[in-house]
This record gives sequence, structure tokens and C-alpha cells, in this order.
Amino acid sequence: MKRLLAICAAVGLVAAACGVIPGTGSGLKIGLVTDIGQLEDKSFNEFSWKGVQDGAKAVGGTAQAIVTKDIADYKQNIQQFVDQKYDVIVTVGFLISTDTLNAAKANPSIQFFGVDQFIPDPIPANYQGLLFNEAQAGYLAGIVAGTITKSGKIGAVGGRSDVPPVVNYIKGYENGAKSVKSTVTVSINYVEDFNAPDKGEASAKTMIGQGVDVLFQVAGLTGAGVLRAACNAKVYGIGVDVDQYLSLPDSAACIITSAEKHLQNATRDGIKRFKDKGKQTGNFTNDATNDGVGASPIRNLNPVPAGLTDKLTQATNDMKSGKLKPIP
Repeated sequence: MKRLLAICAAVGLVAAACGVIPGTGSGLKIGLVTDIGQLEDKSFNEFSWKGVQDGAKAVGGTAQAIVTKDIADYKQNIQQFVDQKYDVIVTVGFLISTDTLNAAKANPSIQFFGVDQFIPDPIPANYQGLLFNEAQAGYLAGIVAGTITKSGKIGAVGGRSDVPPVVNYIKGYENGAKSVKSTVTVSINYVEDFNAPDKGEASAKTMIGQGVDVLFQVAGLTGAGVLRAACNAKVYGIGVDVDQYLSLPDSAACIITSAEKHLQNATRDGIKRFKDKGKQTGNFTNDATNDGVGASPIRNLNPVPAGLTDKLTQATNDMKSGKLKPIP
């Protein structure tokens, strides 16, 4: 057993004695290649992996993960699953999309899913991008911000202005806030950097100095600085992608909700679609209609403002029906 664990650690696998998730033992072999970082990151890697495990159980298969330590390892990590004749390979994050696309083209018998990966035409018949309607999640966060602001001034800090999901989150946020308080002022700043917490903190401090009392971060590591500034100034913060009340405990005291991508549902359901319908292709959008996006539980508001929960429920139902479009 010790020798097996050592081998697994050496090659970066979460498998067999290292954590394989069994189904019937005779079903699909499903592999997940993470983005850089840890498997249990309380973010994209962890929740995508949970969904793969759920999907494997649902279809009677087995699941295994390879944790990526460096960008240069993407290709070889994918190839490990190809060499082991896996049926489904899930890769996480937009940075790994080129290597995923190349692997899909070279291995047409394997189904590939790419979390947060937009696939341009021509799209291989065996590769599906799992996308999310960020505007819908942002709209829900905006409803919260518009409801609780006392100054009538809220803010959003984005990582880059040329990344459509970031822009869509913020546009939805602005429209959601104005749906409950038409006079609200929304300050927006794109710092053009996802990896600069100090820049995020500085941008947030500027907004706070101008009277902003709710801050939404859509800026990766830069956003950690945004939320830090919010907590230090005792104003409200809103997280992004996952429930950041859990993933950023240092800022938990001021995070009231997060605009979420339901990553666990997305990977689970992709695997089930493949089992039920065969090869999946194109770009599949996870949205309110399939519980692909949402808002995290309300926290740090005691009591929760009257009617807020009803507003969120109504907006979600209206987005499901198509009555409400976060970006008209």
C-alpha cells in the first residue's frame, strides 16, 4: 500500500488507494485534469472534481483526477488518461483549452469536456465546452447589492475588460442592482490584471472613499484584495464563481453572497448526457434553466432584508422562463 501511494504521489494521480471513486466497476472510465493548484481549492478544481465523482456514480463508472502543478504539464496530464484508454476526460479552466482541443482532435473516440472553455468552430464532435451564463449570476448578486446599499453607491472590480465572462458578470450586476433601486450608482473599474491583490485593494479603497458600500469582485487573485479592503472598511463584499465565504475565510466576515457557477452540476450533467445520448459537442451553456448558475446563501445580514429572498426567487424563475434577460 505504501508503495502504491508513493507511485500515485509521484505521478500526481488521485486514484486507486489514492482516492478512486468506484461505481459498479464495469462502467465508464472518467478522468479529470485540474488547472494549476490543489484539488481541494474550494474553487474550480474542487467543485469540478465533485461533479465528476457524482457523474461517475450516476453512470456506474469510475473517476480519477490528475492535479496539474505547472502549465507545461497540461498536455502530458491529458495524455496519461488517453494512454490508459479513458472514455471521458474533463479538463478545468480556459488555460488548458488549447491542449484539450488538440487532444480531442487526435483522439476522436474519447469524449472531452472543458470547464469554462469556449470552443471556436470547427468544433470536434467529441469535445464540449461547459460554459455559464455569468450575467444571470451577476444579476442576482446585483439584486442583493441594490437592496442593501445605504449610500446608493455600489462598485465592481473586474480583472480584465477583454474577457467576456468578466464583463457579463458586471453588466448583470449593474442591471440587477438597478432593477431594485433605479437611482443606484455603480462604479466599475477594470484593473487589467487577475494576479494583483494590491491593485484590487487600491481600486476598492478608491471606491470606498467615494461612498461605495457594497463591492463585487470579478478579478481572480486581484479580487482577494478587493474583499480585503471591503472587510477592513467594514463594507459589504460579494464574491464570484464559487461561494467565497467558504473559499476565502479571511474575508468571510464581510462577504454577503457570491455570484456562482454551479461547477459540480455542470460536470455531473455533462457526463450523464454523454452516457444517455452519446458524443457531446459544441458549447453547452449552464444557466438558470438547468441550475447552472445562482447566488450563494445570504450571510452576514441579520436580519435578511424583508423581501430579498423573494426577489431572488422571482428573478431566478423569470430567467428560467425567459421573461427576464439580465443583459437586454
